[in-house]
Amino acid sequence: MGTLLDGVNHIAVLTADMERFIRFYQEAFDATVEHDNRNHAGHAGERMVIMSIGGQSAFNVFEVPGNTQAQVQTPMFGRGHVDYFGLNARSRETFEHVRVRLIQLGASDGTITDFGSKLSVFFRDPDGLEAEVLWNKDTAALAVGSRPA
Repeated sequence: MGTLLDGVNHIAVLTADMERFIRFYQEAFDATVEHDNRNHAGHAGERMVIMSIGGQSAFNVFEVPGNTQAQVQTPMFGRGHVDYFGLNARSRETFEHVRVRLIQLGASDGTITDFGSKLSVFFRDPDGLEAEVLWNKDTAALAVGSRPA
């Protein structure tokens, strides 16, 4: 039967500066704003933006006056139930293109980690949220990696 799910619908995140968040994800990933509610849940000043990040996936981004959680910086594996997330690149070329953008934005040193079936590059957004971009190797790339040296 296979899996019952079809990827991730959205990831909810907090930001200290919505405009900066939007700019970064537009510049890094060509993300688009699909919805912008500047009076979320009837709370004056609370803003919720839905940003499409590709396929059926999105960020639900919240800017909440007085909430300082977006500024909290905690080392990996100390962040709670969700430590970080990974975003899929469409192709090897897209992976490299995004990697260069992240370096230019000062969000990554560009180090690539090879996990066998995928390549990864970590980044940190302007709020300090850590994440990674991954390319799932295609059949040809996997075959080249399995040849004896």
